[in-house]
Amino acid sequence: MKRIAITGPESTGKSTLAQQLATHFNTVWVPEFARDYIADLNQPYTPEDLEKIAAGQLELQQAAEKQQPEILFTDTELLVIKVWSENAFGSCPAWILEKLESQTFDLYLLMDVDLPWEPDPQREHPHLRNYFFQLYKTQLEQYGFPYQIISGTEQQRFQAALRALQNV
Repeated sequence: MKRIAITGPESTGKSTLAQQLATHFNTVWVPEFARDYIADLNQPYTPEDLEKIAAGQLELQQAAEKQQPEILFTDTELLVIKVWSENAFGSCPAWILEKLESQTFDLYLLMDVDLPWEPDPQREHPHLRNYFFQLYKTQLEQYGFPYQIISGTEQQRFQAALRALQNV
């Protein structure tokens, strides 16, 4: 099974690309667990919530992997939780860091910030997109995870992702 992670800052088209690729390859994709979790939360999220989100994301991924698809796309993964946790609370739980180091994605598609910001009640940092993009890029390099930057319009991103996947 090939595992492809779609990662990067807020409002960069991760969910859209994950859905497009899954449709194109007629396969399953793992949605972002945090979206529904935060929508159902009636208070500001806490460090404990981020741990529940990380666990929920892993559970969704494991459930999708049990279907044994040839290729699996994940809309977000533990690097997003790490960056989110460190930014919001100054640290990330050790168990998330341990799981992050052992992630087994064949490729990370790092979404560029060249799309217009789309407001959403769950999005927090429209003015920090470049900062987060560089942070994700640095983190991917530090972990030694293989990645490809995906830029352009929605259609250009889809085509760039298809080209990147030819080498996986």
